[in-house]
Amino acid sequence: MSRKHIFTAVEDSLRRLKTDYLDLYQAHQFDPDTPLDETLRAFDDLVQHGKVRYIGISNWRAWQVAKANGIAERKNYARIVSVQPRYNLLFRMIEEDLVPMVLDEGIGIISYNPLAGGMLSGRYGKTTPIEEGTRFGLGNNAGIFYQERYWKEATFDAVERYRAWCEEHNLNPVTTAVRWVLQQPGITSAIIGASRPEQLDASLQAADINALTEQQLAWLDELWFSMPRRHEFS
Repeated sequence: MSRKHIFTAVEDSLRRLKTDYLDLYQAHQFDPDTPLDETLRAFDDLVQHGKVRYIGISNWRAWQVAKANGIAERKNYARIVSVQPRYNLLFRMIEEDLVPMVLDEGIGIISYNPLAGGMLSGRYGKTTPIEEGTRFGLGNNAGIFYQERYWKEATFDAVERYRAWCEEHNLNPVTTAVRWVLQQPGITSAIIGASRPEQLDASLQAADINALTEQQLAWLDELWFSMPRRHEFS
């Protein structure tokens, strides 16, 4: 997240996209080896030069976002206006600190992984082999990364309960999972990670169906609270 790398990345993006500016430029992981002031000043210069309209981040802790915006306010830099964390029915760690902070600061949440890598679609089970081309079978260790996140007995048990509950209430598991995310406090939008066009249909319906009821939300809360707690954030 040094000034050099940020400017190079933005210029490369502008060239590839054949545009003069980016509406939203998001930093990915927090960089502990670069002074935060250097990163934030680079962001501000991009905004002042008209190459970027707004600044967001992904996978930062709440204290890192708060510290960054404290510096930005003190030095009159462009502030962070959005965060992009992982968030779904099977991973709700951001509710402990990130969500309360962004609600207080007026920062938007663009969440990713609403289907938990496809787990909440009901596609995978304890005896299901890992298929190439799926998130869990990707090369370059990406598949192993997703397996460490979700390919666990407790997750499979939770998904099985979720599938049975959706079937009992005549709900589509994919639509319901995305609807749940969109209905949570602070959520601006959810990133749908479809790999094929036909996978979009059930996800997009989440924007049009009725809101989940208090009773339904309460049951879905228990799904999360019954799972073992694991301390992971990215």
